[in-house]
Amino acid sequence: MTETIDADRPVRILQVGAGGMGQAWLRNVVASADVELVGIVDLVPETARAGAELVAAAGGGTVPTGAVLADMVREVRPDAVLDVTIPRAHHPVTTEALFLGLPVLGEKPVAASVAEGLSLAAAAECTGELFMVSQSRRYNDHLTHLRALTAELGDVGVVTHTFAKAPHFGGFRDVMDHPLLLDMAIHPFDAVRALLGRDPVSVYCEAFNPSWSWYRGDAAASAVFSFEDGVRFVYSGSWCAAGAETSWNGDWRVTAAGGTALWDGDAAPWAERADGSPLVVDPPTSTPAEIAGSLAEFVTALRTGRRPQGEVHENVVSLAMVEAAVESAATGLPVRIDDVLGRALTTAIADEQRDDVRERLRSWPSVREALAAPAAEVAS
Repeated sequence: MTETIDADRPVRILQVGAGGMGQAWLRNVVASADVELVGIVDLVPETARAGAELVAAAGGGTVPTGAVLADMVREVRPDAVLDVTIPRAHHPVTTEALFLGLPVLGEKPVAASVAEGLSLAAAAECTGELFMVSQSRRYNDHLTHLRALTAELGDVGVVTHTFAKAPHFGGFRDVMDHPLLLDMAIHPFDAVRALLGRDPVSVYCEAFNPSWSWYRGDAAASAVFSFEDGVRFVYSGSWCAAGAETSWNGDWRVTAAGGTALWDGDAAPWAERADGSPLVVDPPTSTPAEIAGSLAEFVTALRTGRRPQGEVHENVVSLAMVEAAVESAATGLPVRIDDVLGRALTTAIADEQRDDVRERLRSWPSVREALAAPAAEVAS
């Protein structure tokens, strides 16, 4: 099991990946008094050195760099690994770190596929090490406030989310089959799980590409998710919606038995009771936002043994929502989340390279039971 780390010293972090997102993480790691960056790993030596130069310029001192994770672990003896590699590298990097006896904080998505995400959940069980996925949009005081308002409104009927942006990224997003669903939609899909405290049951999705779109793949999508207790989540998003754009967090509306709550993604949310009177709930105590929030929660988990948001067993369902939406868009049919998870387990067992992880996957009574079981066990 992951051993707790005393609060009287910083957590020693070895970061893997120093590209664009990696540099954003390096800035946050250097800025945190709770962690100490002890090294950078990147397959491209120039990228690793550029990261080290950024750290030095930000006041983080001189850090060693290398291209091989195991070698750097032996050299710098970190307490934990921060995986900020590209999605297809998440599985091999995180698996290696866990079996080196280190807890891991990884960038979203958990892996390139749900099957790989299940493999990582099983690897965390085999090693007893914590693997937390940074679902950074959860760390938003306004979302926490919206959740508190929602809790006061009684039974929820439907949550609607509208996302409308027109970014010209260039690069890989322009040629993806589903740039919106695969690259962006996981944020609101994960956020609604946090908002409701429930998991999805099924989805019907249509994805399409407007005539004026500069993307090769489908840059717009509409989806209806059914959640536990019959709650519906209605998603409408577009990467090519020029004019009157929403915030990056989108527009939210929660309709419940006792009234409605609204959030524009930027300002504080507000709510009105069914009788027309305002619902007032004190805003939460402010906490670190986005990446800084993920890092702070990871550190807290290492110090206390408390299971964090984004622990791999909890997080993999958010990626399953994405895969289910893509499958529904391709087939024109509703898709059950349990069917996606079941097929992913079959694939994970067939593809697994480690005998111990494969046997752990085979021992699961069902995916849902396996994902729920470690709630009281992880990071203890």
